[in-house]
Amino acid sequence: MRIAATADLHYSAQNSGILKEQFTKVRDEADVLVIAGDLTNYGRTEEMEPLLNVLVRLRLPTVAVLGNHDYESGNEAVLMRMMSDQGIKVLDGTGYERDGVGFAGTKGFIGGFGRGMLTPFGEAEIKALVKASIDEATKLERALFQLRTPKRVVVLHYAPIGATVQGEAPEIYPYLGNSRLAEVVDRHGANLVVHGHAHHGSMNGKTTAGVPVHNVAITLLQSLQSGTGYRIFEV
Repeated sequence: MRIAATADLHYSAQNSGILKEQFTKVRDEADVLVIAGDLTNYGRTEEMEPLLNVLVRLRLPTVAVLGNHDYESGNEAVLMRMMSDQGIKVLDGTGYERDGVGFAGTKGFIGGFGRGMLTPFGEAEIKALVKASIDEATKLERALFQLRTPKRVVVLHYAPIGATVQGEAPEIYPYLGNSRLAEVVDRHGANLVVHGHAHHGSMNGKTTAGVPVHNVAITLLQSLQSGTGYRIFEV
């Protein structure tokens, strides 16, 4: 299966033409389109509606997770329903199987990486933040449990490893993802992990167990791939 992966579209009237141009060939190059969150700027339905018109015209099976921007206006449930109504498979702690490939996805959350990962100690506010991080990791585990396919693709918005956020300011690393997500991947196995959120990070990395992880934030891809808005993977 050929997978075209992208993230952080932040759709607006200003970038509509660029997106349309950069995705004109995607149907010829891929069997499935994966969008790893931040489809909109502010999570508004009036942003999602024209984007859906663009995606539907691609006539390509599409799998997506939401990102933090898609939650900004509190409309995440409405946005997911709008996407589902147009045939997009929205993953939120859920799995989807197609042609022998399983897709497991969730948004993910902040928290930091490795020895710097935040732990549930101290103030109630810290414990609540860590609980949100653990809850997202649990959702990913539940999604992977659902899959019965020989090949697995994990779709996240937040990064599961520190390697693919390198290039961003070190001060914001803890806000770009957390290692609990990678721990889940390594327990259950996957052929490929894609994420976004780190617009100026690095494209490639691996979990501790060697699972390939790729940052597909569109700004990163555009800067390193001569203006192409997606990256092709074969699984």
